[in-house]
Amino acid sequence: MADEFIKGFGALMVGGLGWMTIAGWYRTPSFEGAQLIGELPPAESRTVFDSMAIAMMDVFFWFAVFGALTFWVLIPLVGELREYLDERSA
Repeated sequence: MADEFIKGFGALMVGGLGWMTIAGWYRTPSFEGAQLIGELPPAESRTVFDSMAIAMMDVFFWFAVFGALTFWVLIPLVGELREYLDERSA
């Protein structure tokens, strides 16, 4: 169980820190402005690299969510289901 916990925690941290870094670059309009939840720059003023970074921001967010859920919920659930089915068939 500790193995799955640290893998899920690692996915949560990598995804969360990646999202937070990119959101800090693109969603913070000023030092006193909205932090991490501001508006994105308009699409017509973005470069290719800006568009790639904004897409990666969403990838990091969903990696954090699904990575943690996979290792904390899905894999232990499958393990418990296998044990249950092994006991039932024996």
